[in-house]
Amino acid sequence: MSSNLDALSRWVDSVASLTKPRRIEWCDGSDAENSRLLELMQETGDLISLNDSTHPDCYLHRSHPSDVARVEHLTFVCTPNREDAGPNNHWLSPEDGHARMDSLYDGCMRGRTMYVVPYCMGPIDSPLARCGVEITDSPYVVANMRIMTRMGAAALQRIEREGTFVKGLHSIGELDPDRRFIMHFPEELSIKSYGSGYGGNALLGKKCHALRIASWQARTEGWLAEHMLIVGIENPKGETHYIAAAFPSACGKTNLAMLIPPEAYREAGWKVWTVGDDICWMRPGADGRLYAINPEAGYFGVAPGTSSKTNPNALAMLHKDAIFTNVAITDDNQPWWEGLSEGSPAVDWQGRDYIKGNGPAAHPNSRFTVSARHCPSYTIRAEDPQGVPLSAIVFGGRRESLVPLVFEARDWAHGVLVGASMASETTAAATGAVGVVRRDPMAMKPFAGYNFADYFSHWLSFGDYGDKLPKVFHVNWFRKGADGKFMWPGFGDNLRVIEWMLKRVEGSADAMETPIGNVPRASDLNTDGLDIAPDALRQLLHVDQEGWRQEMAAVGEYLEGYGDRTPSRLMEEQRRIATRLG
Repeated sequence: MSSNLDALSRWVDSVASLTKPRRIEWCDGSDAENSRLLELMQETGDLISLNDSTHPDCYLHRSHPSDVARVEHLTFVCTPNREDAGPNNHWLSPEDGHARMDSLYDGCMRGRTMYVVPYCMGPIDSPLARCGVEITDSPYVVANMRIMTRMGAAALQRIEREGTFVKGLHSIGELDPDRRFIMHFPEELSIKSYGSGYGGNALLGKKCHALRIASWQARTEGWLAEHMLIVGIENPKGETHYIAAAFPSACGKTNLAMLIPPEAYREAGWKVWTVGDDICWMRPGADGRLYAINPEAGYFGVAPGTSSKTNPNALAMLHKDAIFTNVAITDDNQPWWEGLSEGSPAVDWQGRDYIKGNGPAAHPNSRFTVSARHCPSYTIRAEDPQGVPLSAIVFGGRRESLVPLVFEARDWAHGVLVGASMASETTAAATGAVGVVRRDPMAMKPFAGYNFADYFSHWLSFGDYGDKLPKVFHVNWFRKGADGKFMWPGFGDNLRVIEWMLKRVEGSADAMETPIGNVPRASDLNTDGLDIAPDALRQLLHVDQEGWRQEMAAVGEYLEGYGDRTPSRLMEEQRRIATRLG
């Protein structure tokens, strides 16, 4: 064994000494290993096999009812200096964090198998990819990590070559909400999670590594780790522009990543290529442009609302080789969730006979895990080791009022302010009240692994690359009229807005300059065949100066809340816009 693997082996031995498992299994990611684990979980009841004729090799997993979403209030960043974690994170010292977790881990795997899961985030040969090893006592985690990452022998070989990896330790524990914590130690490149088997709380390669730890790595190494989809838009000339877009969870990220153009656009030759739906790692290339990879190999998507109308591509990839978590099932054992037009639930997400009025059939945050290669709009560029060049960065969220359908930032610093001041209504992806408007900079509020003020400074530092950088835009698909209904049709018709953005990138579209940025006139958008009233379109593009004066004042107060570390350049940008509005 090489010296690089010696370090890994010593860590595995130390974890085994603490957790005291019945046996240790090093995972190689093979088909045979996966089949054996799937059979094991069916025997224990952790997985339920679904209808083999309609959903071959698909399975249902049910979480504990208290273990169905991220637990931001129990998620900590552990740095020696509290200010380095920032007010955007819950903080513990590394000493206290390790002590709290190790007391929980003591003997926690007795009678269980300890799985050692080497994985790579990003194409296995990409210089921007980073490796990790997750130790877990959950075969469900192993099966999901195999879909979500490049897991197994190839990742172990890269770790052996490089000697650097993120250490993740996870145990489901007793699934007791009072004994549930997720600790991040960014300076040690390590993660500790206990007491949850749900999604990002347990699949440590996802939010924990790919965002919280990676954002720290990215700042140190000169790149960006972001909560963004990556999508390629091919125009009728055969030219493809790549866009990265940040939206809070359950705000349409997957829908945009797998967008299907309106019929007239398809007939004209427009195509959409999906690189990723959730996480984007980007770095400057030799030519000064930003190049992006998707560190994930699969999708961990929200099921409710996914339908043939909202996201046909997502639905099409869920009929084989998928794991569903906390959905309902029909009487013939097919997965079901709210939003599907076919079938009806017989058993709800908790395994109870479905009774109307007894709550939703599928949990609002129920999920599917499936390989990215199953997506009809998948592109082989997702495996490009150098990544794809970005033409635009888009920010957005759910705002019922005020925020126009789309506007363009004046320059990079303005774009950073647009991202830093993002606000959105909360959704079921996080515990707590739904529908509350909160600031969610770059959709990274729960995921930035260090002080947001330093994070904003890091973003601003890329301004040195000048006009080679992507243009920055903000969108809001969720404006509502006086009748409480959405004013913009959304879904495939969002391509009409993206077309305007890309024409702005190419310098071939007009816009109206406003204090908050450049906004298209109604005539600048292609509305051919679109069922929308002219007055509704005018409202969607209207900039309410009084409302925005209040908004920018609130943005200023928010940024000042980060204290002396808040970059002066960002405050200058806020004051410039506030002055223009005044």
